[in-house]
Amino acid sequence: MASQDLPKPDYAKNMKLIGHSEQGGRPDGVQLMINKGFAITGHMFSKGFSIIDVRDPRNPKPAAYVPAPPNTWNIHLQTHGDLLLVINAKDMFAAAEFQDETQYYKGALGEKVGTADTAQSTERDWTAGLAVYDIANPAEPRQIGFMPVDGGGIHRIWYVGGRWAYVSVLLDGFTDYIFMTIDLSDPTKPVEAGRYWLPGMNTAAGETPSWKASRRNGLHHAIVHGDTAYGAWRDAGLVMMDVTDRSAPSLITHRNWSPPFGGGTHNCLPLPDRDLLVVLDEAVLDNCEDGIKYIWMFDIREPTNPVSISTFPTPGEADYPAKGGHFGPHNIYENRPDGLVSSDTIFATYQNAGYRVFDIRDAHRPEEIAAFVPPTPNQLVDHRPNRPKVIQTCDISVSAEGLVYGNDFNGGLYIMEYQA
Repeated sequence: MASQDLPKPDYAKNMKLIGHSEQGGRPDGVQLMINKGFAITGHMFSKGFSIIDVRDPRNPKPAAYVPAPPNTWNIHLQTHGDLLLVINAKDMFAAAEFQDETQYYKGALGEKVGTADTAQSTERDWTAGLAVYDIANPAEPRQIGFMPVDGGGIHRIWYVGGRWAYVSVLLDGFTDYIFMTIDLSDPTKPVEAGRYWLPGMNTAAGETPSWKASRRNGLHHAIVHGDTAYGAWRDAGLVMMDVTDRSAPSLITHRNWSPPFGGGTHNCLPLPDRDLLVVLDEAVLDNCEDGIKYIWMFDIREPTNPVSISTFPTPGEADYPAKGGHFGPHNIYENRPDGLVSSDTIFATYQNAGYRVFDIRDAHRPEEIAAFVPPTPNQLVDHRPNRPKVIQTCDISVSAEGLVYGNDFNGGLYIMEYQA
């Protein structure tokens, strides 16, 4: 797209848009990876995943689209080297029971999907598991393996090469997503190695939840560094696990600040060289119905006693709570080893407030140093009823060269230069 045709931002500070793509007519994006000059993005509503050639970031071009199996989400994915891992799960936002999105974010998901009670007769018309692709040529992904699971499927993955992958998975007999380790020593035959859940989640074993029925006490995903998994457990907060034995993960500590805060913990990014942990709580409901959410900084010098020492500033140059849709954090860039790795700069998406960059050199006083707020999207891809036509920035990725890639539920792929 020529520079004169690029979308004009509603607000920009130290960030410049250099490229934009409607992703071959599928502008809805969820998780975003950059691999060998190609952007690979899962779709929330367009049933599959797309690959965009961004070797010339000023002229991105659609390269491939891989459709999902029927009634199946491929929203989250991970790449490293020549491997692409893609989740397969029930397409929640196409299901009648979740057309009111509050029903997805409140209460035990397994009970609503019909997986918590293994005696319940539920038609399974979706594919559940983990797909593995060879992407030696990212423009031509070739599926080489698949690991099925019994239940709703896998939600999100952490994989940065090597033998082990880590997923959140909704299995038969559990109230919500739990943690699972996967052995990829043979990528054509991935197999489960171990699992961990919070006590009370395993209803098939007779466990009973100790939390209120309105809460989503399920794992969004974990980031793993060394032998520690940092789990973002939605309304249950931070769950740190010891994965020294990948077949038997165990609890290090569990911290929760909801209530009084609104829950929805989504990312837990360790900065091991500084003994810090960046924890993001996702805003999940329209018009701040679930309160103002924050990105938190934790001191984890003592792993058994993480201490919150600050929160990141909340965007305030416009009235974002009144804009419509979700306002607040959604995702952070997770220091991918094949991209930028920084312990001083954090890149985040803020849904209707766009993309944000923070300086955390002073961990006690994070400072916003850059922002980019795209304009109203050209179309509303979100097919759920009564959705507002506003940006809802979803994921963000940063290349080793410092280019920032962002996507949106409706607005396509944005490629930006961060001007420090």
